[in-house]
Amino acid sequence: MSRIGKRPITIPSGVEVKVDNTLVTVKGPKGTLSQNIGKNLTLNIEGNVLNIVNNGKEKDSNAKYGLYRQLINNMVVGVSEGYKKTLTINGVGYKAVMKGNDVELGLGYSHPILVKAEEGITLSCDKNSVTVSGINKEQVGQFAARIRALRPVEPYHAYGVYYSDEVVRRKEIKSGKK
Repeated sequence: MSRIGKRPITIPSGVEVKVDNTLVTVKGPKGTLSQNIGKNLTLNIEGNVLNIVNNGKEKDSNAKYGLYRQLINNMVVGVSEGYKKTLTINGVGYKAVMKGNDVELGLGYSHPILVKAEEGITLSCDKNSVTVSGINKEQVGQFAARIRALRPVEPYHAYGVYYSDEVVRRKEIKSGKK
């Protein structure tokens, strides 16, 4: 059995959870998110605590029990607090500039790269950092990963784009033959 699936989800004030067959809708101050869950799962809402009960005995329903609990928890946190990822840009001449709702990145290529904000994503930037925020954890993480992939970090000088909490492993500079 899943240990994660058994944990209750605390619903903060201002957040409303609705269950319609297999569709779970979470509405909060920052927006609304929906997710289909497995047919063998039942949601029990008692006050401000949500519990998930696994009714199925199949291997598939046991495997997805913890997954759906965590997806619902991510939705509750997203509509109440939101998610944010910060990327750091390091390199000579590397910079980020806001162009309306989009970000223009100078990453050492012969041309600037314009990153357009998707629906549900908010971008902001400093001279050498870009912040991606939104209510959907998966969407925020995927969008930040796409920006990071534009210029991967090189290990000798740590030039490139990386997460602000990421530890960049530096290599020693190669020495010539003796």
